[in-house]
Order: sequence, then C-alpha cells, then structure tokens
Amino acid sequence: MVIAVALLLIVVGSVVFHVVTPWWLTPLASNWGQMDLTIDITMWVTGLFFVVINLFVVYCLWRFRHGKGVKAAYQPDNKRLEYWLIGVTSVGIIALLAPGLVVYANYVNPPKDVMELEVLGQQWQWRYRFAGPDGKFGGSDPRFVAANNPFGLDPKDVAGQDDLLVDGNEVHLPKGRSVRVVLRSHDVLHDFFVPQFRARMNIVPGQVSWFWFMPTKAGRYESMCAQLCGVGHPNMRGFVLVEDEAAFAAWRSKLPTFAASLDPAAAAPGGDIVARGTALAASKGCVACHTIDGKPGVGPTWKGLFGKTETMEDGSTALVDEAFLRGFIRDPKARDVKGFPNVMPAMPTTDEELEALVAYIKSLKP
Repeated sequence: MVIAVALLLIVVGSVVFHVVTPWWLTPLASNWGQMDLTIDITMWVTGLFFVVINLFVVYCLWRFRHGKGVKAAYQPDNKRLEYWLIGVTSVGIIALLAPGLVVYANYVNPPKDVMELEVLGQQWQWRYRFAGPDGKFGGSDPRFVAANNPFGLDPKDVAGQDDLLVDGNEVHLPKGRSVRVVLRSHDVLHDFFVPQFRARMNIVPGQVSWFWFMPTKAGRYESMCAQLCGVGHPNMRGFVLVEDEAAFAAWRSKLPTFAASLDPAAAAPGGDIVARGTALAASKGCVACHTIDGKPGVGPTWKGLFGKTETMEDGSTALVDEAFLRGFIRDPKARDVKGFPNVMPAMPTTDEELEALVAYIKSLKP
C-alpha cells in the first residue's frame, strides 16, 4: 500500500505543479502559434496517459493486494482487452503525431515572396548572409572557404557578387515580412534557435537545412545554439533585432557585399585598430572562451595576458608577446597551455585581422 500511496501523491503533485508552475513559454513574437498548439496537445495527451496509467496501477495495487486465501486468476488471453488497448494507444499516437506533421510541412514550405537569410554556424559564433538585389544566393563550396571568404562563396559566380555579408553575431530583420532561413555548419552539429520565434532547426555538417517564419513584434531577441557543440557552447549566442522596414533597409544598405570583401583595398581595416580587434573578438567567437575581466574561462583570460609568462603542458615556459599571440591564433594546436584544454579551433584570419586581435589583447592591461 505504501507504493500505491506514493504513486497517488506523485500524480496529484504533478498535476498541481503543472497548474501553478511559473515556467511557461516565452511570449510569442512570430507567426508560429501552431508550435505552441502542438506543445499543448502533447502535454494534454501525455498528461492524460500519465494520470490514467498511474491511477490504474494504484487501483490494481489496492484491489489485488495480497491477502490470506486470495489467489490470482490465470487468464492467458483476453482479445477484448487487447483490442481496446490497441485502439486507445493508436488514437493517442495519432493525436501526437498528426498535428506535428501538418505543422512541419508548413514550416519548411515558405511562401513565394519570402526573403532569404543564410545562417552559418561555427564554433562558437554565428554569421549571416542576405541575397543581394538579384534575390539569389551565390553558390558555395568548402574548397573556397578562406579568411576573407568564411561562407565559401564561389568568386566566379556572378549571382554571389552582390550577396550581403554580416560578419558578427547580430542580424536585423523587418517586422511583418516572411524570412526563409537557410542553415549551414562549418564544423559540428549546431542548432539555430530563437525561443520567442518558436523557430529552430538542426544544422548538420555537409547538409543544407531551412525553415521560415515571420517576425510579428519589434524587439531585440537572443538567439542561441540548441545543440551541444563543444566547450564554448553556452556562449554561442547572438541577437536578432526586429524593426520596421525603413530601419531595416537603412541597416542593410550599410552591409558589405561579397565582391567588396574580396577587394583588399575595400577590406582594409580603418579607424581604431583596437576597436576593430574588439569587434573581431565578438564576431569570431573568441569571447566564448576568453574573458576580459581577469577570470579564467575555457581558455586563459585576456586581461593581463600580454607580457605574461605562460607555462606549457610539457613544463616549458613562453613569454606572451606579439609573436606568441600570432602563432597561437594561427595554430592553436601547436602548444598546450597548462591548466586549459586544447580545444581552440583554428580560426581563419587575414593578416589585418590578426594584427587587430593582437592589438586588442595588448590593450587589456592588468
């Protein structure tokens, strides 16, 4: 009877917790209210089965409890009961799967007037690309990936010359306009997810996946990676800024084209080199593992790093000067700093970007 009472308390406690819990879905900011509906259906169907099955077990424990002179009746077959169980469970499974299949079919079939946005995932950062005035993405291939071409766009493809690139973790979108999100990964499994949009999709290396949505509320929403992708996964975050069409058009007009990124003169850094290094540290995902407040993260903190003598795993020491930083950024697997896992990925960087990063690290004095 103790087990029966415990199961009964679990059922009652679960139902009460669901009613009073403060953990609800974030406010919806897109057209995918159907996602919330499928979640509610799943909750009701699985919740009903949970309550009924556990109450049935409680009844059996009480009704057929052990007693003197009581014997269990042997019944090898009960066709009527089997038919009922098959029918009820089939209805439950259909109720779970059918709405999800309908919603998913709509989720991956965008309308004709959709705007194209590519999201490129890489440990541990996001990059974005918009189709240019021609409305078409240029072709891409891994063999074209380079420091000044992280998307791997074909330089000879005319359709890609006007593609607009966002080399950073924040992207802007217009409110009330459908967006088809094309997803690619440079390394491992990622998942682009904005909770308020109810829109997400796994990004499988070597494959191209997509979904579409329409943002309905202006605001700044945090995006995140929803698949464990390495030690820097918790910090693989970005932002999606939803604004009116005029503000979006003004922001988009300032984006560099792919053709401009291939022009060394156009791509040359301007202004404050430290400020450029700060922006690069964010856009290339360095801040996911390296702090600037003196507290160690996955990797050594950058505050006071320049000029410091580091101890390697093999017991040797090295002065962190400009040559050390350049060599470590270009080939992080060459040396292991003691006390930190050797998990830093090789990050394609141009000479100008490398100098800016080194200047930024030098500026972070203790």
